[in-house]
Amino acid sequence: MTALSNLAVSGKRVFLRCDLNVPLKEGVITDDGRIRASLPTIKALLDGGASLVIAAHLGRPKGEAKPELSLAPIAKRLGELLGKEVKFESVATVVNADVTAKAKALAAGEVLLLENIRYSAAETSKDEAERAAFAKELAELAEVYVGDGFGAVHRKHASVFDLPKLLPNAAGLLVAAEVEVLKKLTENPERPYGVVLGGAKVSDKLAVIENLLGKVNVIAIGGGMLFTFLKAHGKEIGKSLCEDEMLDTVKGLLATAEKNGVKLLLPTDIVVAPEFSADATPTLVSADAIPADQLGLDIGPESAKAFAEAIAGCKTVFWNGPMGVFEFANFANGTKVVAESLIKVCQNGGISVVGGGDSAAAVRKLGFADDQFGYISTGGGASLEYLEGKELPGLKALGF
Repeated sequence: MTALSNLAVSGKRVFLRCDLNVPLKEGVITDDGRIRASLPTIKALLDGGASLVIAAHLGRPKGEAKPELSLAPIAKRLGELLGKEVKFESVATVVNADVTAKAKALAAGEVLLLENIRYSAAETSKDEAERAAFAKELAELAEVYVGDGFGAVHRKHASVFDLPKLLPNAAGLLVAAEVEVLKKLTENPERPYGVVLGGAKVSDKLAVIENLLGKVNVIAIGGGMLFTFLKAHGKEIGKSLCEDEMLDTVKGLLATAEKNGVKLLLPTDIVVAPEFSADATPTLVSADAIPADQLGLDIGPESAKAFAEAIAGCKTVFWNGPMGVFEFANFANGTKVVAESLIKVCQNGGISVVGGGDSAAAVRKLGFADDQFGYISTGGGASLEYLEGKELPGLKALGF
């Protein structure tokens, strides 16, 4: 791996792959965390005398130019944060003669943001020749490559995996920092080591749970996935989310946790409602007594307290997935209490890592500052796959 500081960029055009996949509501950015996380690398390159051609994706347009997934709002916000113009032109093909000419005309210190890289079907193609051809087009835009889109490094995509092979390359500051933090979670972590997992589906987290059961001391389960665990215990879960096809697998996980001496925490009380709605009336019930006509939307206060106590006693904590529907005020308490417990870990000299995605959005929406935590990852899926022990294509391409 070449460190960013060792890459010659003065007077050169740098192709910078970022992760600017921010949430939008009616065209307005609701959380600019990923844009801010990209700033240190952008500023370092500009200070080093480079001009930048930045590529990023937004959502999953699947090779189509969808106006609602244009990077126009991102270009505007990036310009505001940098205090300078970010050149941008929305084109369906991502690269054309005009875009290429503008890239080659960039002067030192200037920035061009390409349109959503996934507007091109070749970016995500499983056909290696098709991806390679697109990567070659992209390579014409610059002289060196910097990979800083950690949220995409688990994807074998043209701008992430194929393009670095064609140009002198280095990892950006964000990617280097993410890898350093994840190594702390996987290579001799300070103990006790706790993990908090939420989100909708067990299947999304199955591999990471299986891998962590041999490495951690405590696992706390919240979010929609908890109801599959409760049903595996024979409990009534009402209208709550459940993956019935995962019940036998979950029973196996429970048995493995017991065998390995891992403390696997499940909620003892649940906040339920008759429907999935911000205005739904919340009711607190025992995890043993969820009514048939209700669905669980958050862990209860007793469970949140138990989770927090277990977490606060750890020296290393990784959290991925909210405990409930944090977007609705009536069902945000479990997530808030867990977030507060991660802050206490840091205050006590430990390290807490918020694993990207909804977890990162949740802590910001609930009023917490990024620097209250040990680290907030920009890549939920990438973080999980790293913890599963998988080889990540984007990291391999950068020499990790």
